[in-house]
Amino acid sequence: METAIVIGVGPDRGLGAQLCMRFAAEGMRVLVAGRSRDKLDAVVDRISEAGGSAVAVVADATREDDIQALFDAAGDSLTLAIYNAGNNTPGRIIDMKADYFESSWRVCCFGGFLFGREAVRRMQPQGRGTLLFTGASASLRGRSNFGAFNSSKAALRTLAQAMAKEYGPEGIHVGHVVVDGAIGGEKIMTLLPQYAERLGEDGMIHIEGIVDGFVFLHRQPKRAWTFEIDVRTSKENW
Repeated sequence: METAIVIGVGPDRGLGAQLCMRFAAEGMRVLVAGRSRDKLDAVVDRISEAGGSAVAVVADATREDDIQALFDAAGDSLTLAIYNAGNNTPGRIIDMKADYFESSWRVCCFGGFLFGREAVRRMQPQGRGTLLFTGASASLRGRSNFGAFNSSKAALRTLAQAMAKEYGPEGIHVGHVVVDGAIGGEKIMTLLPQYAERLGEDGMIHIEGIVDGFVFLHRQPKRAWTFEIDVRTSKENW
């Protein structure tokens, strides 16, 4: 059975969890990784109830030992690795503490480096594999009051592009998915209900539609690879 790793898994109606469920439904064994044991177990239970195969792995994306152990757990059947960890860190640069800025970079970019490096190390001997990174609007443009987040997500995108060029010739497909807008999931409904109401259902990106993009990239044949796709609603001003 092929194995997939997804790190950055939170609530059931979140992108990480939905990625896990979709690839498990595709017949893959999924390592469900993140920092909250309760949330990981809930996703694994949902997958198991649907007849799929999944294992919860508590891991901090910024800790090298955790990431190495996560990939060790995948074994030789690793086919797909998705880096979905991230943190939205608003704030004015002039008011920002150094450790706040650094934390944004560590989660978005440094964690992506650790994850991507270990994925490539495992995929190289097989000469195949897919490594995907979740991006955001911030990956492509700077925005006032989001300097820390913009710079760290842009750095992740550039890292992913460099890896795509460095390891594509070795059979490893590296891709980046720009999620350009608010995701219509549990996080926005719970933490920002008024914002969600203002956007309305048609103003929030459909989670399943985003997942479709990841599946599309993973399924692409070697002679027709795409590095990046962007996903947004028809109402998004881009």
